[in-house]
Amino acid sequence: QVQLVESGGGLAQAGDSLRLSCAASGRGITYLTYTMGWFRQAPGKEREFVTAIVSNSGRKYYKDSVKGRFTISKDNAKNTVDLQMNSLKPEDTAVYYCAFTWGANLAPMTPLYWGPGTQVTVSS
Repeated sequence: QVQLVESGGGLAQAGDSLRLSCAASGRGITYLTYTMGWFRQAPGKEREFVTAIVSNSGRKYYKDSVKGRFTISKDNAKNTVDLQMNSLKPEDTAVYYCAFTWGANLAPMTPLYWGPGTQVTVSS
């Protein structure tokens, strides 16, 4: 079992930046390969895959609409993944969910575990 704890998010204006962080804990995390990432779900829409990173290789995936604006990074020592979101747009408004799966499962990512979600609201 893996537990995910998210932090960050909140309110922002268009063009601003926000940072999300997700800490993972559980057996095997310190020595097995895993993929962590972020999904988001806007009101009335399906949950969509945004970005992910593989723990050992650092390989990354970004949804086209966030390329150049969002950056995912990892700290293997702390088992955390951060999402730096710059140049935010109103269409980035959503609940952002941290996601985790074992192995190098990058695109598409099929999570085994989910965080509770954190709200990001961008006003125009």
